[in-house]
Amino acid sequence: MHIAIVEDNHMLLENLRLLLQGEQGCIVTGAWPSAEEALSLQAWAETDILLADLDLPGISGVELISQVKAKCPHINCMAYTISEDRATVFAAIKAGACGYLLKGCTPRELIEALHNLHNGGAPMSPKIARKVIHQFQESVGGTLASPGEGLTQREQDVLQRLERGQSYKEVGTTLGISAHTVHAHIKRIYEKLQSHTRSEAMRKARQRGWV
Repeated sequence: MHIAIVEDNHMLLENLRLLLQGEQGCIVTGAWPSAEEALSLQAWAETDILLADLDLPGISGVELISQVKAKCPHINCMAYTISEDRATVFAAIKAGACGYLLKGCTPRELIEALHNLHNGGAPMSPKIARKVIHQFQESVGGTLASPGEGLTQREQDVLQRLERGQSYKEVGTTLGISAHTVHAHIKRIYEKLQSHTRSEAMRKARQRGWV
């Protein structure tokens, strides 16, 4: 099984490379600290599995998975991350990940998960599997989250205009509300997205399909 690794923590990247290269039947085809380097240098046709962190600088792990799957559908993608955020989990799965493993598992658990993935399975950490089950149960019950759920209509209007690049003043003028009201809406949007900056909020909103 040929594995490519993308992880921005250089020490962890090297440890993963050594671990997998030392496993019988495993060949590491590349180990990169960013999605940009991986996409420009990796010989994807020779790769069976992509093991990718999601919180990468620049191009995110979710976008990396999406691009790799579009280029080489045969590659099995495994998210390897600390993120348990529900929106991130489903963004990765939607992008094409067939496995989702939380960091902190043992080396043997990681290797077994990779073999499982290679053999057609969909390995997930127990916490992640429970989130997937809950999502399925909600969808069966008719309460599947829809784009923008959790935001008021006005908050969705504000978010969409921020996505278009409008300034806070322009948003207020377009919607006919005061700058103070715009700031109040944005503050609530940030809270709901658990974000502290505009770029972070927009990134999470895109992952959730809200914009």
